[in-house]
Amino acid sequence: MGTWIYNQLFTNWKKFEVSYIAALLLLQFVVYAIEPDSPIGMISGVAGVISLVLAMKGRRICFFFGIIQCLAMTYIAWISHAYGSFAMDIVYVISQPIGWFMWGKDQATKSFEKNTRYKIFAGAFVAWIIGWFVLGNLEGQLPYLDSMNLVVSLIAQLLYILKYQENWSLWIVVNIANLIFWSVLTYQTITGTNDVGTLGANMSQVALQAALLFNSIYANKVWASGEADNEGGAGK
Repeated sequence: MGTWIYNQLFTNWKKFEVSYIAALLLLQFVVYAIEPDSPIGMISGVAGVISLVLAMKGRRICFFFGIIQCLAMTYIAWISHAYGSFAMDIVYVISQPIGWFMWGKDQATKSFEKNTRYKIFAGAFVAWIIGWFVLGNLEGQLPYLDSMNLVVSLIAQLLYILKYQENWSLWIVVNIANLIFWSVLTYQTITGTNDVGTLGANMSQVALQAALLFNSIYANKVWASGEADNEGGAGK
């Protein structure tokens, strides 16, 4: 077990990857130092960066850090009235042990045929519109963006658990939407037009989503090239 954990965490890293994970983690601590009113936000950011970078490498241990990040994010979404994010974060928590099991059975990444890929992306777009309508009626925060968390994230998470490369394309869209979402909430908190949530929690999520967007773009390249397969003893 000790050897497996060591291989999962420390083997087969490129210099670029070590540098960028260090930079992304530093970003989380800098944001917390600027506005230290949300330790939960900082924990969410650090665990989220570690989880997704390990996922980029195809490391099964990513789900351990993922459940920490998801539990912290569930709390932040609730106090921020981001109901789509809150609902999706509950799904994320449940999906972590499922992902652990699925990645243990199948180490290789997969990809859909072009026509199937287009149908999935079209379905995600329709689901986003429906989610926007539902969340708008619930008077949630920025429903047109929060809907990304509720529906597009669900599709992306399912593909992620099943190790389909297309999950990263959807995560790029979700991360962009989330970056805008939390940036708007941060601006509203600073200007006093919104008193929901805390400035530190909102800022931590801006930093996290920026980090995850960068990682999703890089992970899309890594999985498409097949470099993530079996790295570090993934799935053992």
